[in-house]
Amino acid sequence: MDLVNVYDFETAAQEAMSQMAYDYYASGANDEITLHENHAAYDYIPLRYRVLVDVSERDLSTTILGHDVSMPILIAPTAFHKLAHPGGEVAMARAAEKAGTIMMLSTLSTTAMEEVTEATRAPVWFQLYVYKDRGATEALLQRAQAAGCSAIVLTVDAPLLGKREQDVRNRFQLPSDLSVKNLLAHAMADLPDHPDDSSLAAHAASMFDSTLSWKDIEWLRSVSDLPLIIKGIVHPDDALLATELEVAGVFVSNHGGRQLDTALPTVEALPDIVEAVDGRAALLIDGGIRRGTDVIKAIALGADAVAVGRAPLWGLAVDGEAGVDAVLAILRDEFDLAMALCGCTSIDEITTDLIG
Repeated sequence: MDLVNVYDFETAAQEAMSQMAYDYYASGANDEITLHENHAAYDYIPLRYRVLVDVSERDLSTTILGHDVSMPILIAPTAFHKLAHPGGEVAMARAAEKAGTIMMLSTLSTTAMEEVTEATRAPVWFQLYVYKDRGATEALLQRAQAAGCSAIVLTVDAPLLGKREQDVRNRFQLPSDLSVKNLLAHAMADLPDHPDDSSLAAHAASMFDSTLSWKDIEWLRSVSDLPLIIKGIVHPDDALLATELEVAGVFVSNHGGRQLDTALPTVEALPDIVEAVDGRAALLIDGGIRRGTDVIKAIALGADAVAVGRAPLWGLAVDGEAGVDAVLAILRDEFDLAMALCGCTSIDEITTDLIG
């Protein structure tokens, strides 16, 4: 089978993984409306391209929170990479280095954060869930900084886990040889079995701190001086609150359609958030990005960079590190071609007048 786009890699990944593992990665909450609309929303946005521009040379590079990256395509945080391939998060991090981009490492990693950061020269940002045990949360933040992570990505849209019906049907649980390595020191590394639900949902219900609120941002800053990015924003009022707290980044995300079903697709939420942020923080977006044209649309609408989660996981499942290399190369090449056909030679030329 010729693997020429992200969808081909997803088909091949489904064949390579167990059904439970594929369903865990691929599924969304409830009727999966937001899951599907995240990408469909991009299809409804036409590009109004320019012609007779010398595009023989193009520069895809940009700078995100002080990091020079080869393209505005980052790797979003996703859990349990060793479900896809034994290389797990280390393979993903090494691929990020070769692609010249940033990897965001999940709290729910099947590889310890120290092992990941030691394996790559790429910037690694640590994605954080806040636990009821604030001591454990503080320890995670301190470990992330000591390990060399260069930012914290705080996920704020999961006070409880959305109902992912495929995981419920499958009674999702990690294989016995896998655990959440970052939580070993806190006796939370093995997800609890649940006879009527997924083990991850049981973990979230018992461990995640559903009292987390805006007032806790200052507490987080008191225990870590790493730049803070807030992930899970879809409302402009929340974006405004984040910028008033002087966070480093606002991350437009609906958790890949895995939390609140029928939530607004992220690209539809983006313009109002761009207006609210008004350049006071880096602006990232994920959700439904499968093509290079999706990337150029998000940048044209005001994002500084996009993040992809499922796409590199499909590459990981198919061929480990080399599979992630291939997926990131496809997205880069598609984005490069889209820039050329839109008449753009650099990122700063991708502006709102390209949107029809």
